[in-house]
Amino acid sequence: MKFNLVSCEVLYREICHLIARSPHQVDLRFLPKGLHDIGASGMVERLQAAVDAADMPGYDAILMGYALCNNGIAGLRARTLPLVIPRGHDCMTLFFGGRDQYMRYFQDNPGTYFLTSGWIERGEPTGELRQLSIQNKAGMDLTYEQLVEKYGEENARFLFDELCDITKHYSQITYIAMGVEPGDQFERTAEERAREHGWKFDRVKGNMTLLERLVCGQWDDADFLVVPPGHKVVPTYDDRIIAAEPETV
Repeated sequence: MKFNLVSCEVLYREICHLIARSPHQVDLRFLPKGLHDIGASGMVERLQAAVDAADMPGYDAILMGYALCNNGIAGLRARTLPLVIPRGHDCMTLFFGGRDQYMRYFQDNPGTYFLTSGWIERGEPTGELRQLSIQNKAGMDLTYEQLVEKYGEENARFLFDELCDITKHYSQITYIAMGVEPGDQFERTAEERAREHGWKFDRVKGNMTLLERLVCGQWDDADFLVVPPGHKVVPTYDDRIIAAEPETV
């Protein structure tokens, strides 16, 4: 079989590793990590353009290296080829190998910020995506000094504490080692970031089973949604996470 795959670049190393071992021909396109930051409507618009470009004769399906991602795939439409999407709320499901594995760790370790090689090396959005990001539009990416200059010291402290300091919700960094990293430099970076914040650090072994099944065409309904042509993705707000709904004319 022959697939086109559209994926977030945070999965770059894992996807490339697995495609090389897939029994099928898989062509791929990576999109920038910054799509997560521009809001659901902006993200699905960019994803739809990529899916439409991948909807070409000769392919059997379009695979998506995305989960629901804050409704960033809600409304995504299958044109002439089916879309295949892993069931998950965010990409950590893909790094843990499934929803149950991710939720067990998440529930046992509240306040955890997860890092992988892709999340570390792909960095922060730049250029147009940074300008379009919700953080930029709301002033949430300003430094404390910039806020003081713009709003005065008293207002700056309030705004920084309420809007800009997202770290206050975390107390731990967990690095997910996927087994495709060149040495331990990414793990050391994650550990250093935890040290800088005064947080706990943990390392867990990731699981590429879900991604492997995606590129190998093993799409059971429990873990994958296959969106038929003429249908769109909708969130379900239950254990299925996403479903396919016919497009209205």
